[in-house]
Order: sequence, then structure tokens, then C-alpha cells
Amino acid sequence: MGKFDFTTGTVLLNSGYTMPILGLGTYALDHDTCVNSVKALLKNGGRLIDTAFMYHNEEAVGEGVRQAMEEYGIPRADIFVITKIYPSQFDDPAAAIDMALEKLDIGYIDMMLLHHPGDGDVAAYKAMEQYVKQGKIRSLGLSNWYVEELTDFLPQVTIPPALVQNEIHPYYQEQDVVPFIQEKGIVVQGWYPLGGRGHTAELLGDETIKAIAKAHGVSSAQVILRWDLQRGVVVIPGSSDPAHIRENLDLFGFALTEEEMKAVAALDRGEKHDWY
Repeated sequence: MGKFDFTTGTVLLNSGYTMPILGLGTYALDHDTCVNSVKALLKNGGRLIDTAFMYHNEEAVGEGVRQAMEEYGIPRADIFVITKIYPSQFDDPAAAIDMALEKLDIGYIDMMLLHHPGDGDVAAYKAMEQYVKQGKIRSLGLSNWYVEELTDFLPQVTIPPALVQNEIHPYYQEQDVVPFIQEKGIVVQGWYPLGGRGHTAELLGDETIKAIAKAHGVSSAQVILRWDLQRGVVVIPGSSDPAHIRENLDLFGFALTEEEMKAVAALDRGEKHDWY
């Protein structure tokens, strides 16, 4: 459990379900772009999609999933959709969960996360636990929870989170947080794996990363994503470009050496690119 299978590109979660270890983040994608990006991912073999109430595109994700299932013959069971409820929804979590189920319209939610800590987060999580019992949500998780927050939160809930999703990229590596989470049997997922908006160009142009990419005949983005996978971190890079989506899935034809992993680890600046 929690160990990445590079043959199948999946990880077994503590909830008993299998999740792909790479996929698509849909933050900031408008409706039509989101539908097309989801379909591009699924057409090219990707099976993991991340959305959220605050992205305002859950309907588009659901539409893309339903169209891809019909057009490409992909079974629903093969697709893994993550969504999140926001602290502004914690006062009525049942309504928030029902709305997400309705917007997505894909039968059930593979995983639901609390988007970040806030007043009522434990009660909201306990409401999600009830939906797990009903089979409407399969796995639960947290986003933007760190050591202090997890230490406080975990003893208060019944179903352990299967996933914690945090900002992780070569300039912000969470070298203490990642092992802390993994040692609890919880899978770590990185958002902004390529640095996030306004920072991607600098990261992809980093001389260390470019040199490793050249040595393997791959792109800088592929090096970064592969580095994450070899740390046991699931990646969900955002993209609206079908060629980039395809490239971001092509991570199993090469592996970084121990020296290359250390070279990327040495790039850590503790430089966070979002406030969460």
C-alpha cells in the first residue's frame, strides 16, 4: 500500500482503491477548454483528473468524462476523479457534497478533499465519511494540510485520509512534510508540479533540469514530473495543450539516476508560489 507501481502507473490507497499516479489538474480551465483537456487526457491513456468547487468547472469535467467514456469506450471504473469542497462550504457540507455529485454527474466521486483547513473542517470531513458509507464517495483526502495541521486533525476523524495534496515543485519540495505524510500510509500529491502560473518558465529553464532533460532526450517538464514520481509524489500538471498533456503522461520510458535525483533535490529554495 502506498508504493507506486511503475508498470501499471498506479498506487494502492489506504481506502483499498487504486489511483493513477499521474493525471491532469484543471485549475483555471474554462468550460470548453476543460472538456477538451479532459478528453485529451483520457484519449491518451491518462485516467486521473483533479477539480474543485472553487475551479468552477466540475460540470465541464463531468461532461468530458462522459463524452470520453462514450467516444473512446472507457469504463467509468477506470477513471479517477478528485474534487474538493471549500471552507466557505463547511457550514453545510451535505449540500456541498450533493452539489458536487450533481455537477459532475458521473455516478460517484472517486475522492473528495477538503480544499484547505478552516472553521468546521472536522465536521465537514465527518459528513464526507457518511457519503463514503453510502458509496457516493470512495476515498477521502485533504489539500494544503501540513505537519501541524495533520497532527491536530487526524485523531479527530474515523476514516484516515488516503491522500494529502500540497504545493510541491523543485523550488518548494516539502522535504520534511512528504515523508511525514507517507509514513502514515497516506499518499502525497503535488499541485503546481511545474511551479505554477508565472513561475513555470523559470523552472523549466533551470540549467540543472535542462541538463538532465538533455541527457535523457526528454523535456524539462518530464524530468520534473518523473522526479516527483520517484519521490512517491503523484502529479497533476495543469494544461490546455493536447501535446503537453500527452507529453506529461510519457514518464515511464526513462528514470532519473540517484545523482540526478540529488541534483534536483539541491534546487530546493523553500519558495512557495501560492498562499495555501
